[in-house]
Amino acid sequence: MQLAADAIWLATAAVDMRTGIDGLSLHVQQALGRPPCDGTAYVFANRRRTRLKLVCWDGTGVWMCLRRLHRGQFVWPQPDDACWQMSAEQWQWLVAGVDWQRLSAPAPGQWRL
Repeated sequence: MQLAADAIWLATAAVDMRTGIDGLSLHVQQALGRPPCDGTAYVFANRRRTRLKLVCWDGTGVWMCLRRLHRGQFVWPQPDDACWQMSAEQWQWLVAGVDWQRLSAPAPGQWRL
C-alpha cells in the first residue's frame, strides 16, 4: 500500500481491533500526545501482531485501513517508547510481513565480505 502521509508512526502498545476511527484518534491524542489530523499515518497492531489498523487524515476526512496476515506475525518495535517513526521503505517491508528492522541493521563487525 502506498501512503501519501507526511510521516508514518507505529503505536507500540497493542490495541483492540474493534476500535474505530474515533477511538484510535483519541488514542493518538491521549496516549501518544500527538494531533490525529496532522497528515501523519498512525498504525496500530493487535496483541498477537497478526493485524494492523492504519488511520490517516487526508485533509477532507479520515482513512482507516486494516491488514491481516494469514500466517506469521508483523515485526513490531519493543514498547520502550509509545510510538515509533518509520520510513516509507520500512512501511513497505512491514506490510509485506518482512522483518524491516533487520534490513537496515549494520552487519556484525566479525563478518568479512
